[in-house]
Amino acid sequence: MTNEILSVEQMYRADRLAMAGGIAGERLMEAAGWAVARAARRLLPKGRIAILCGPGNNGGDGFVAARLLARDGWAVRLGLLGEVGRLKGDAAIMAGRWTGRVEPMDTSILEGCVGVIDALFGAGLARDLEGEAKAVIGEIGRRKLPVIAVDVPSGVHGDSGAVLGIAPDCLATVTFFRPKPGHCLLPGRLKCGELVVADIGIPDTVLGDIKPTLHRNGPGAWALPATAPDGHKYSRGHALILGGTQMTGAARLAARAARRVGAGLVTVAAPSEALDIYHAGDPGLLVAPAEPFDALLADRRRNALLLGPGGGVGEAMIVRVEAALATGRPCVLDADALSSFEGRGAELFRPLSDRVVLTPHDGEFRRLFGEVAGSRLERARQGARVSGAVVLLKGPDTVVAHPDGRATVTTDAPPFLATAGSGDVLAGLIVGLLAQGMEPFAAASAAAWLHGRAAAAFGPGLIAEDLPDILPAILADKGRLAHE
Repeated sequence: MTNEILSVEQMYRADRLAMAGGIAGERLMEAAGWAVARAARRLLPKGRIAILCGPGNNGGDGFVAARLLARDGWAVRLGLLGEVGRLKGDAAIMAGRWTGRVEPMDTSILEGCVGVIDALFGAGLARDLEGEAKAVIGEIGRRKLPVIAVDVPSGVHGDSGAVLGIAPDCLATVTFFRPKPGHCLLPGRLKCGELVVADIGIPDTVLGDIKPTLHRNGPGAWALPATAPDGHKYSRGHALILGGTQMTGAARLAARAARRVGAGLVTVAAPSEALDIYHAGDPGLLVAPAEPFDALLADRRRNALLLGPGGGVGEAMIVRVEAALATGRPCVLDADALSSFEGRGAELFRPLSDRVVLTPHDGEFRRLFGEVAGSRLERARQGARVSGAVVLLKGPDTVVAHPDGRATVTTDAPPFLATAGSGDVLAGLIVGLLAQGMEPFAAASAAAWLHGRAAAAFGPGLIAEDLPDILPAILADKGRLAHE
C-alpha cells in the first residue's frame, strides 16, 4: 500500500509533471473516466443513472464515464452545469466525444434514475455549493440514491475535509494517483464511502519532486523495532511511568501496554500511600516510590518517560514534568501533565524538542494552544510548530505532527476506542516503543495505528483493559505488517 497523501496543489503538480514527462492530459482523463466507469459497473444497480458533470476537469471525467457506460448498454442521463461551448481543454475534447444528449443541471435529471455519478466539483472547490448544484445534491439525499463521486464528493474541501454547506453521502469515491487530506479527515472521510485510488498513469517518480510530508498512518510509514536474537530485557529499554493516588488504573493501563508492545522493563513511580495498589497489580510490573523523583531520573537506564495518566493536576505535576524534560530523554506528556499547564503553554513549550510527544485530545489541546482554527491536521501541525514537540492530536482521525511539517493521519481506527482508559493505553504504547529506541514521531504514529488495529480486531464490547492483551496477535503477523 502506498501511504502518501497529496494536497490539492501537490496533485495539480503531479498532473503537470506527468504531462511534462510526455503523458498527454487527454490520456490521463480517459484513464480517470475508465476508473470511474469500472467502479460504477461494480457498485451501482444496473439501470438508468444520472451523471452530473461540472464545468472543469471533473466534468470531463464524467463525460468519459458516460461514454464508456453507454457503450456497455447502460442507460445514461448526463447533466452539465453550464454550457458545452464554455468547456475548455481536455474536458471540451471529452464532451465532443459524447454523442448522447446533454441536459441542463436541475433536479429533473434524477427522474427515473437508480444511481448517480457525481462529477460536479473536484477537490479544488473552495466555496459553499449553491444554486442548481446545491439543489441537485440535496435531492439526491432526499431520494437516497447511491452515489459514486469523482475525485471527492462535491462539497467536500480537498485539503481540510470540511463540508462546504452540503455534500452527498457516497457509496464510493474514485480518486487518482494518491488520496488527498479531505479523503482522510473528518467529516469528509465519512462522505466518501469506499475510497478507490486509481492508477491513471502518473509515474511514482513525480513524488521525488513533490516530496510529500503527509502520509496515511500504517506500517509503510514506519518500522517497528526489531527484536535482536541476543537481546535481553535491559537492551529492550526501561520505561518509567508516573502514577497517582486517585485514578490508579490509568498508569497501570499504560504500563501494561508498554510491556505488551515490547519494553523490557516498566516501572510505575507512585506516592507512598498508593504503592500497595500498584504492587497488587501485574507481578511483572516494577513499582517504586515517586519521591525523590530526581533520584528515579538519575538512573539513566530508565530511558523513556511518561507523565500524566492519573498523575494529578497541579504544581507538583509541573515540577515533575520540568524535571523529566531536563533529562533530555524521550518523554510522553499526556492527560494531567498537559492540563497542569492550562493557560501556561509558553512555559511548557520552552524546553520542548522533537524528543517529546504531547498527546492531547481536543479539550487538552485548547488548554495548551487556545482556539486554533482548521482541520485536525492543520491544528496538529500548528501545535507542533509552536511547541517544538511531536503532537498526537487524538480523535476519530488522529493526526501525529512533527515540528518540521511531517504528519500522519490514522484513517481506520474504530469508534470502539471511545471508552475510558483507551488514551492511557495509547500513551503506554508510545513510551514502550520509545524505550526500545524508536524515534518519537514514528513511535507516536505506530502506537496510534496499533491502538486502532487492536480495537478493530477485538470489536464491539471493547474496554481499555482488552487493548494490551489483543496486541500480541497484531504484532505476531509481522509479514502482513511489512507489506500493508
